[in-house]
Amino acid sequence: MNMTPNNQAMMQRDLAVLWHPCTQMKDHETLPLIPIRRGQGVWLEDFDGRQYLDAISSWWVNLFGHANPRITAALQQQLQTLDHVLLAGFSHAPAIELAERLIQLAPPGLQRVFYADNGSSAIEVALKMSYHYWRNSGRPDKSRFITLANSYHGETLGALAVGNVALYRDTYGPLLMPTLTAPSPDCYHRAPGETWYDYSLRRLADMEQLLEQHHHAVAAVIIEPLVQCAGNMRMYDPVYLTRLRQACDRYQVHLIADEIAVGFGRTGTMFACEQGGITPDFLCLAKGLTGGCLPLSATLTTDTIYQAFYDDYQNLTAFLHSHSYTGHPLGCSAALATLDIFAGDQVLSRNAALAQVMRSATAHLADHPHVAEVRQHGMILAIEMVQDKQTRTPYPWQQRRGLRVYRHALQQGVLLRPLGDVIYFMPPYVITPEQITMLARVTTEGIELATRD
Repeated sequence: MNMTPNNQAMMQRDLAVLWHPCTQMKDHETLPLIPIRRGQGVWLEDFDGRQYLDAISSWWVNLFGHANPRITAALQQQLQTLDHVLLAGFSHAPAIELAERLIQLAPPGLQRVFYADNGSSAIEVALKMSYHYWRNSGRPDKSRFITLANSYHGETLGALAVGNVALYRDTYGPLLMPTLTAPSPDCYHRAPGETWYDYSLRRLADMEQLLEQHHHAVAAVIIEPLVQCAGNMRMYDPVYLTRLRQACDRYQVHLIADEIAVGFGRTGTMFACEQGGITPDFLCLAKGLTGGCLPLSATLTTDTIYQAFYDDYQNLTAFLHSHSYTGHPLGCSAALATLDIFAGDQVLSRNAALAQVMRSATAHLADHPHVAEVRQHGMILAIEMVQDKQTRTPYPWQQRRGLRVYRHALQQGVLLRPLGDVIYFMPPYVITPEQITMLARVTTEGIELATRD
């Protein structure tokens, strides 16, 4: 009897016991689940031997390919010495070295690193630190947060509260703290002939008005620099970052930069904040931090904020936030190997060439009658399908046109996971120009099929 597991057998086992993230499980009555047995480079392979090009880096985490040998070797070496130790009252070499190297790489002025497990937790750390800083500084009234429309910062309750995508947020509204919302600098909404630069500046005026009115009660502004990823990959100009930093300084409000998805080279620079020439008060990192190998996050902040918590224990000013796996040695070792690849392989310059290939391979779609826009920041490219190009009228969301693209791509050996009707590329950096060309061809075919009626 052949006992080798196949897709069908694994699907049946899975659906009997698992509840998958960000999924309406009933969909799997008609949309087959794909069990993956191995990954190598940009490829994923299922239990029937079919391969899929991972064009979205498995939820934006994978930087240097699946089963990267340098990262794997670092993990194997670390496993032989230290698997885990608590980071309260104890320390270890990978956590120390990673913090040192992140501080060297980050925008100047960020001097302290607080570890957590995942991106949402990094956001929670930043929110709590900001509020707690003002409380320790005698300003407990500064307890509110300003967020951008169409923003997304994670699924835990604090992170969800400062997000603004209704699909994720609205159900849990009664559980969430109130926030202030500024219009997004999302340049998809710019006027005909208006530049990204001018539109982003115009939207900053709305943010400045909010700060003028509420700064006495605001702890921090939180943003995703340059790309609102879960918000349909909407993008804006770096001038918004530059001027927002100035406004936050003027009104004595912290700036939290959520670079969980856009950090580590995704937008063309190591960190997106660099393109605005700014240093945030908090820089939140995760996803690509370990090359996509293990869960780990880091919240970087300034020594000024750190000093507001440095006191005698009896004064109860300490930041008593913790995770069991904070600064996990394996995660830190994977992150160090990831940074070694950046240091030795001229990753950013190679990415610039790959980004140009992505731009050229999809340029024809700008003229498609059902594509409103093709937009790009570095290694993130998005294609927005619409019902009417002239008016930018979207398709009714119930039609799930993006799902048609997803299905076609799987049949052609490509993993895309559109956000509604926005198809995007965020591939591992080891993708080749030839693979990008294939990806663009499959996407074009999928768009033709999805918009045919």
